[in-house]
Amino acid sequence: MELRHLRYFVAIAEERSFTRAAERLWVAQPGLSTQIRRLETELGVQLFERHTRGVDLTEAGQLFLERARVALAAAEAACATGRDLEAGTAGTLRVGVSSGARWRQTSGLLREFCRERSGVELTLLEGYAGTLWRDLRDGRLDVLLGPAGVASPDLLSLRLGTEPWVVLVGTRHRLAQPGPVSSQDLHGENIAVTAHRDGAAYDRAVAEVLAELEVPVALVSAAPGPALYTGVAEGEALALTTAPEPLRDHVLVRPLEPCRTLAFELLWRDEAPSPALSAFVALATQRARRTPATRASLAVVA
Repeated sequence: MELRHLRYFVAIAEERSFTRAAERLWVAQPGLSTQIRRLETELGVQLFERHTRGVDLTEAGQLFLERARVALAAAEAACATGRDLEAGTAGTLRVGVSSGARWRQTSGLLREFCRERSGVELTLLEGYAGTLWRDLRDGRLDVLLGPAGVASPDLLSLRLGTEPWVVLVGTRHRLAQPGPVSSQDLHGENIAVTAHRDGAAYDRAVAEVLAELEVPVALVSAAPGPALYTGVAEGEALALTTAPEPLRDHVLVRPLEPCRTLAFELLWRDEAPSPALSAFVALATQRARRTPATRASLAVVA
């Protein structure tokens, strides 16, 4: 039994005529009749009562019509899978987002992609940039979004723009007050870093901006992830970040003066991208170009 046999049968059942069904299907009537007889022989039942005015469905034909329509609908859905994959409206996409510092458009990008590509199963992984970089190169991730500085020659890069550094301050800390914080106010403070090999890009960026501002501080190891904010809230250290997500209680965000920025980029493997990945990169490009004071450029990282 083939799908065309089901289509032939459904057309005849709906038209109640071999002649009209043959015209609808653009096939010769004798060949159509032959195929239906073969179908009836294979099923071991008679599907039509034939008479001079046309045909009527038998009881077996009525039951088979219901099942044939279900089978054809399932086949059409299966065929649509390939079209959806090709169009980037179905499939999977694994996105890595580095912790420590964030591009302000990250949440909006993910939300817009999910809204426009609801058929794509998007998996989000957050972690140290070094860990995600290895996952990307090993094929466990499709794309990585994070601070610039972890690219390699075998990866493609989309420059997303820059974000200003801000200082996270616990509400009981001496610097817990509104408005910007001067770099001079940071002198002698403990500044939290990951002190982890896979967080080296973030730690290096923090150290570089403090060195550029000539701020003598103590870089202290902090617990990973949300635990870092707990340490800040309890006054153990300050933290530098960009575009922070909503923070827990007892943590304030103060702009750093003079303003310094951190560059962000999107990375993916230098190979033919899936349609879903291409759509994600295109959407990120659009968002980067719409962001004020941001300029996106696509380049192979050398």
